[in-house]
Amino acid sequence: MLLKVCECLQAMSQRDLKEAFVSNLSGTSLQEVALGSFLTPLCLISRGLILTLYHRARGTLPLPLPLISHLLLDFCVLILPLVLSCTVLSDALRQVILSLGFVSTCVFCYIYRVSSHRSARHPQNPVGTFLQSHVQFDQLPFVTIFRVFVNVKTAISILAVDFSIFPRRYAKTETYGTGVMDFGVGAYVFANALVCPEARGKNISGSKMNHIAKQVLSVWPLVVLGVGRLVSLKMSGYHEHVTEYGVHWNFFFTLAIVRVVASVLLAILPVSRSWVIALLISGFYQFTLETSGLKDFLIHNNDREKGFLHANKEGVFSAVGYVAIYLAGVQVGLYVMQPRSLVRQWLKTLVNLLLGSCVLYTALYTCQTLVEPVSRRLANLSFCLWSVAQSLFFMSCLGMADMALLFSKRTSGCHFIPSSWNLHKKQADSVSDKKTGEIERHCIVQAVSRNQLLFFLLANLMTGLTNSIVDTLVCSSSFSLCVLLSYMFVNCFVIFVLHHWGITVKFW
Repeated sequence: MLLKVCECLQAMSQRDLKEAFVSNLSGTSLQEVALGSFLTPLCLISRGLILTLYHRARGTLPLPLPLISHLLLDFCVLILPLVLSCTVLSDALRQVILSLGFVSTCVFCYIYRVSSHRSARHPQNPVGTFLQSHVQFDQLPFVTIFRVFVNVKTAISILAVDFSIFPRRYAKTETYGTGVMDFGVGAYVFANALVCPEARGKNISGSKMNHIAKQVLSVWPLVVLGVGRLVSLKMSGYHEHVTEYGVHWNFFFTLAIVRVVASVLLAILPVSRSWVIALLISGFYQFTLETSGLKDFLIHNNDREKGFLHANKEGVFSAVGYVAIYLAGVQVGLYVMQPRSLVRQWLKTLVNLLLGSCVLYTALYTCQTLVEPVSRRLANLSFCLWSVAQSLFFMSCLGMADMALLFSKRTSGCHFIPSSWNLHKKQADSVSDKKTGEIERHCIVQAVSRNQLLFFLLANLMTGLTNSIVDTLVCSSSFSLCVLLSYMFVNCFVIFVLHHWGITVKFW
């Protein structure tokens, strides 16, 4: 009996230590979060250049033993740098990005120069001709990549945050601040909004009440996942950061609430003005925080036992801010999905997204100066502005990387490299289409895109399993890195195999 009591006290102590490890943090600077946006685009370019060099040397793609070689290549070039950048290389992130950018630029120039010399009929103005080129695509350009890497970075962070190798400034902040994981939450909501039915321009079939009822029913998988997570946490005694969402609330419930509320609003109000609705909601919410006792109510943490609302106040009230982020994402999705066929049109779109990010960052600095700093816990106006501004910046960087890959594909003649766009072909080429499809079947980005919710769920399950096996607080840096890489490889391998066999797991 005494032994059981001691084990119970030891387990409670361990849980308290882990909870304290992720509590009372203040985050990092806006500049460091923005700097990290360059790494993923550079990784995508590097993967494309490696495949281009191989194609030029061997005249063929995919690589030998494609199931294994392409998985290892994508993991080493796309996943490994992201893990290293938030662990052992976090303090040298600027140098890593500059080095990777320099090497990629050199290889890109080499490919362009060799291709120009070998082509006897190359155009006098390749850039101008490229800008006038027609493009085609199967999935939304660069939006898919944005959504995939938001998922990938989230998967890395939710486990890495429990290890000491993960910088505390990257973790979620307690009340005010800008951690990398704080942005991840806002970006996840924004990413879901980009491809929602309203953003894709789908008209409401039947009455609005029937449409709203369908949207309410459509979120049942999120509710089930939220309940499952709640039950598993309470039964396992897994450590919880209560001030993140509350005692019983979690991110799955937030996603469900946001989806339903946004659908109701967009069924009543014009979708084309969703940015106005987002601004009004976030502005009114901030006004309420400033002029009432709501802010003090949300910040104080000594009244959890008074009822459900007190116990879960962060999750309930922060949903207002996430609805605003979601509506802003709908507006961006509407803009990105407008029909375009020329390279220069898409380039203009990317520039406009970048300008939009700059405008929102200006508004953010003003808001932080005159009102209050960013707070994920409150999901205040500053947090909404930051989430959308940084999402637009990250998305535009990914789009520019894909544009560079498209130019590389045109100059090198290797049209099978995975990217958002393909140059328009005047005549159907069954051999080329088959080769492109085979390459995409071995692409980890396409694999995660096929089963994004499953990937997110698998990452959560693997995180819980890893924490139950490994004492993350006492692990050495080398062992922590091995665990994180093994964890990500398992996640990617499962999703990759499902994609290879053409299996899409739907929860509804």
